[in-house]
Amino acid sequence: MHLLFFEHIQNAYYSLRSTRLRTFLTILGVAIGVASITTILSLSGGVTKLVSDQVEDLGGNIAVVRPGTVSKNLNDFANPASAGMFTTSTLTEKDLQDIESIEGVQAAAPLMVFSGSLRSSSDDDSATTGTVVATTPALEKITNLPIQDGQFIDTVTNENTAVIGSQLSIDIFGTSQSIGQTFVFRGEIFTIIGVLKHINNPINYNVVDFDRSVIINFASGKGFNQGIAQIQQINISAESVDKLPGVIKATNAQLSKNHQQEADFTVLSGDEIAKPTSQFFLAVTTVMTVIAAISLVVGGIGIMNIMLVGVAERTREIGLRKAVGASNGNIVNQFMTEALIMSLLGGLLGYIGGYLIAFAISTALPFDPIINWEIAAIALGVAAIVGSVFGLYPAIRAARKDPIESLRHYH
Repeated sequence: MHLLFFEHIQNAYYSLRSTRLRTFLTILGVAIGVASITTILSLSGGVTKLVSDQVEDLGGNIAVVRPGTVSKNLNDFANPASAGMFTTSTLTEKDLQDIESIEGVQAAAPLMVFSGSLRSSSDDDSATTGTVVATTPALEKITNLPIQDGQFIDTVTNENTAVIGSQLSIDIFGTSQSIGQTFVFRGEIFTIIGVLKHINNPINYNVVDFDRSVIINFASGKGFNQGIAQIQQINISAESVDKLPGVIKATNAQLSKNHQQEADFTVLSGDEIAKPTSQFFLAVTTVMTVIAAISLVVGGIGIMNIMLVGVAERTREIGLRKAVGASNGNIVNQFMTEALIMSLLGGLLGYIGGYLIAFAISTALPFDPIINWEIAAIALGVAAIVGSVFGLYPAIRAARKDPIESLRHYH
């Protein structure tokens, strides 16, 4: 049996070698699809690992509460803006206060996020688009935000004070030394009391690029919304990792009570925080996966095409094999071996090419692609499935050829 297997491999090698160009183009078709899948998985895995590492670096005792639930509705993928862009956050100031009172909670910080034009109060030409985060002093400890100059917002500072990211400070004032400077946002004047260190971490579990953001007091943020808190996220720090599960359970129970048992919020921790929850990101990933699947189907059709051509060209050879005792199973195995060799070579080439593409893309991103055995298994597994599915029909067609009629074939 083993000798027959190696004979199939040897015959497949000589057969594919005799049609090098045709074989290479077929392999390339599979490689493109596998490369697409490898690139998607490695980059999305890199994002997940980046955020997971951030949470672990903070002690692993972090949980976040976000409004809404992660949708699995395909209509939301097709129209990501409709999922939440025009809806009101379900998280309230009472939710924040109740979470703070839960046993085992060390601190809780709300995030109200605004976007708009910011400019220096002394220079109208300095206007730039930035993010304004309204929160409480607890955010500094939970997120471990590093201060370069000055101080973070606290309970005794004036409401119209702010902490600015280093890059946004340069964009508005031309320098990162902007303590005492003032800026205007939505008609309100704020005084800079602190500057954050350069973080270079635009992708994080807060979904805020703090280098290009301004942090203001929670009360000031409510003032931009008629005194009502519109909380996009609540960060929770448990007293220890061991107490985190209890805190999450109590948070779910308390918020369910506050929201009349409506599942209009999500409590995330650990790797769950790292999973992309943006509907837009999911839509992009879904579209890319569909494109990769189409590429694999095209590659599979290429395998079927070259195998059918091979069956037609080797009709006499098939007749000779059957005449000397080869069974239908032997013929099927021979052609299936050729299909699998082409698809696996395409899978290997696509796996390597996919990582080369992923690393090239990552040079413009703040994270590296993830490398693990699961991606390799998926890449080669998908390639093997494509080879098996699209190589089966030509193999069966070859096995069904009549030996006498095949021997009469002179092509």
